[in-house]
Amino acid sequence: MSTPYAKLPGWVEYGLIPLVNLAVAFLVAGLVVLLVGENPFEAAYHLINGAFGRGEYIGFTLYYATTFIFTGLAVAVAFHAGLFNIGGEGQAYVGGIGVALACLWLDQVMPWYVVFPLAILGSAFFGAIWAFLPGWLQARRGSHIVITTIMFNFIASSLMVYLLTRVLKPLGSMAPQTRTFAEGGQLPKLDWLLSIFGLNVGTAPFNISFLLALAAAFAVWVLIWRTRLGYEMRTMGHSPSAARYAGIRESRIVVITMMISGGLAGMMALNPIMGEQFRMQLDFVQGAGFVGIAVALMGRSHPGGIIPAAILFGVLYQGGAEIAFEMPSISRDMIVIIQGLVILFAGALENMFRPPIARAFAMRGERAALVQTKGA
Repeated sequence: MSTPYAKLPGWVEYGLIPLVNLAVAFLVAGLVVLLVGENPFEAAYHLINGAFGRGEYIGFTLYYATTFIFTGLAVAVAFHAGLFNIGGEGQAYVGGIGVALACLWLDQVMPWYVVFPLAILGSAFFGAIWAFLPGWLQARRGSHIVITTIMFNFIASSLMVYLLTRVLKPLGSMAPQTRTFAEGGQLPKLDWLLSIFGLNVGTAPFNISFLLALAAAFAVWVLIWRTRLGYEMRTMGHSPSAARYAGIRESRIVVITMMISGGLAGMMALNPIMGEQFRMQLDFVQGAGFVGIAVALMGRSHPGGIIPAAILFGVLYQGGAEIAFEMPSISRDMIVIIQGLVILFAGALENMFRPPIARAFAMRGERAALVQTKGA
């Protein structure tokens, strides 16, 4: 999306500013930990150790990061077209239907490498269709995309309750979930990847969908910066009036962008459903759609920034659980506060430090130009 400030070097825009925001967020979080009577350095140790201390911990961290890469990419694609897709939660829910249908249909007769591509198509298709409706409403009826996507989150949640209690639940079962998938509906772990570094993934559900997430990040980079459609999306995001003047159909871009965004959010369902639970359960998304907003903001809507931002939130989720276990006075609610502070400084207060950093670089450029002038 467009920015009201001067353009900065890439390493400042995508590296320095996010690091400054992150450092301030953790500084404030340390003060919160201090206020409850605990040592913030000890908490930081447990956070890092809980996320990277063993191969199993790393596996859990990357498992969470996989989910956040998908939802972060979904939000980022919409951002580039000037759209705020806040419906990733609902789109991931509905995308789970496509995953579950593929697995329930073929898991007992086909191997996972046959079921997996169909589940990818199913998740992307169902997520895209769910995002198509808010996109069409904005493009054709002028409905605000934020309002409609929020409302569609609630509709998706209700739809999931109905399907898991009336349609997909096995006969005789009381739990609102599908049956457990056979081996054809279970993704293999990436234990071989960590074993290269001498690490054991243990019980962590780190699975092959991580590689799919990386491939999706590369595909988004190609789409946004190397295709005509991506150019039209970015033009629409920077200046809708200029895009219309250039002959770009706004309604077409809105609908296509939302469908791509919804498809990416829907693919998030592959990780928990086929990679961990081996069934579809209620609340399998667990807020990942909203975390994706923070991931996209912190990653500057660029795949190269979204991947480390997603890993950061994976650290907060996995390491936060270790803090809550090792330091009982710091409850899970405190961990949510720390995560909220990161979201606050990465998102809502993102421009707090950008203006002074931009001024500092502008003054540096002026001094360099002055020195060159005097030398000439």
